[in-house]
Amino acid sequence: MTRPASVHLRRTERHVAAIDALVDRHGEPVGVAGVLDHLNRSAERTPVPGLAVEWGFRWDDEDAASERWWPQGITNSAHVPGIEQRLLVISWYAKDGRGSRITVVDLETLRYRHVLLVVPEIESGAARLRPLAVHAGGLVWAGPYLYVAGTRRGLFTCRMEEILEVEPGRETSGHRFVLPVRFGYDASGDGEPMRYSFLSLDRSTEVPHLVAGEYARGDMTRRIVRYPLDPGTFHLAAEEDGLSRPVLLDDRGLGHMQGAAIVRGTYYVTTSRGRWKLGALQVGHPGAFHAHRQALPAGPEDLCYREDDDLLWSLTEYPGRRFVFSVRRGDLRP
Repeated sequence: MTRPASVHLRRTERHVAAIDALVDRHGEPVGVAGVLDHLNRSAERTPVPGLAVEWGFRWDDEDAASERWWPQGITNSAHVPGIEQRLLVISWYAKDGRGSRITVVDLETLRYRHVLLVVPEIESGAARLRPLAVHAGGLVWAGPYLYVAGTRRGLFTCRMEEILEVEPGRETSGHRFVLPVRFGYDASGDGEPMRYSFLSLDRSTEVPHLVAGEYARGDMTRRIVRYPLDPGTFHLAAEEDGLSRPVLLDDRGLGHMQGAAIVRGTYYVTTSRGRWKLGALQVGHPGAFHAHRQALPAGPEDLCYREDDDLLWSLTEYPGRRFVFSVRRGDLRP
């Protein structure tokens, strides 16, 4: 285990004024409720490969086969005040440079809609937006905020209530709803910079923690970190110098980690073996994991946990083999 001080994040708020300008241009935000009123696609419950899978679903034909948009991160609405529906939120990145997006899924109906992630700007006195071009390998929905993993760039944070309805066009890659980035957490630190490859939320501690980790191959670092969240604001807790430092940094992660969730001190980690081989779910602690092999479909990605039904949720990325699925946590032994 290495010193937590070797990695830290610095919060920036450079987009707040630009969001106000976007509201002047497009009207008041519609938030998650506005998206739920206009869900326009349907997923389908389907058998999902993997020995540990409880149940899952596949996207509609266009999204299941898309070579442009690749699904990556996942989070849920379990700890969001005011949200009555059981929702999943899933991130995608575009391989052709069109940025990244999220998808809001109603688990009761399996209806869903895509929302483009955008960076608001003011150019020549006018509000503009450009797609957020990140891999978006992990998501956390904590209170009003959606945290998006930005790999070496750190984290990007949006307020879900600031989803805007706009006129679809080239600027939005045809999306009717957009979610602007409000502020970021710039990655910095001593030595090898942290890669924020995936995210999850640990609510089993007195103070909620944002968990982040690194995808790694070969000699790449494979760290897992925990940042405390201020339970009143859901910002990352910061010290007097303005920096957010992890309370834990463990460098004993696994190769090919794609997602990690921590529940009451136990780690659950997805690992991938490529496009055709079933994935594994690793359970235990850094340095002492038990591998549940062939537990997951091929290409498992990010991971999140929902305590009320004791389910872990994950997803896969490969075209033609894209699933969103759950695993019953209590069935997995360390």
